[in-house]
Amino acid sequence: MHHLKTIIKKELRAYFNSPIAYIFITAYLILTNWLFFRSFFLISQAEMRNYFSLLPFIFLFFLPAITMRLWAEEKKTNTLEILLTWPVREWEVVLGKFCAALLFLIIILACSFTVPISIALLGQPDLGVILGNYVGTLFLGASYLAIGLYLSSLTKNQIVAFIIAVVVSFFFFIISEPFFLQSVPSFLQPLFQFVGLSGHFDSIARGVLDSRDIFYYLSVISFFLFLNIRQVESRKWQ
Repeated sequence: MHHLKTIIKKELRAYFNSPIAYIFITAYLILTNWLFFRSFFLISQAEMRNYFSLLPFIFLFFLPAITMRLWAEEKKTNTLEILLTWPVREWEVVLGKFCAALLFLIIILACSFTVPISIALLGQPDLGVILGNYVGTLFLGASYLAIGLYLSSLTKNQIVAFIIAVVVSFFFFIISEPFFLQSVPSFLQPLFQFVGLSGHFDSIARGVLDSRDIFYYLSVISFFLFLNIRQVESRKWQ
C-alpha cells in the first residue's frame, strides 16, 4: 500500500505542478456551465438532466486528455524502464496511475457542485436524481479512464493515445444507442445493448442504482486494468 500511495501522489503532483490541471478544470467548468445554463432558464425547471446528458460526450475528449500522458510520456522520456526496476509490482503501478486519474476526475466533479447549489437556490430539485447522475457519471468516467490508460500503454505518442482512446470510448458508448442497434442483426442487439456504456449510464442517471449496472462498470474497469497490467508485464520482460 505504501508504494501505491507513493505512485498516486507522484501522478497527482504531476497534474498540479503544471498549469495543465488548472487550465483543464477551468475549461471544463466554463464549457459545461455555459452549455447548461444557456438552456436552463428557457426550460424553467429545477433539474440537471440536460447537464448530465452533455457529460458523456464532453468526457470523450476531456478524459482521454487526462490519460494520454500517463504511459506515453513514460515511454517517450525513457523513464518507464526506470520505473519498472523499482521494487513495486506491476498492478501497483497501474492501479496507482488509475487512482490518480480517478481522483483528478472526482476533483473536477466536486468543482461542479456549484451547479446543483445554484439550482437549489432557484427551485426544489430532486436531490436523489442528481446524486444518481453524479454516481453514474463517476462510473462512466472511470470506465473512460481505464480504457484510455490501457491504450496509452500501447504507444509512446500522446496524440495517438488520445485519438485511439476517443475512438474506442466512443464505440463502446454508442453501440447500445437505438440508432446503432438498428444497424446490427437482431440476435446481436441484446449483446450490444449490454456491452454499451450508454445504456447503463442512462439507467443510473434516472436515480436507480441497480447492482447489475454497477457490476457492469466495475467489470469494464477491471478488464481494461487487467489488460494494462499484462501489457506492463510484457514490457518488463522485454
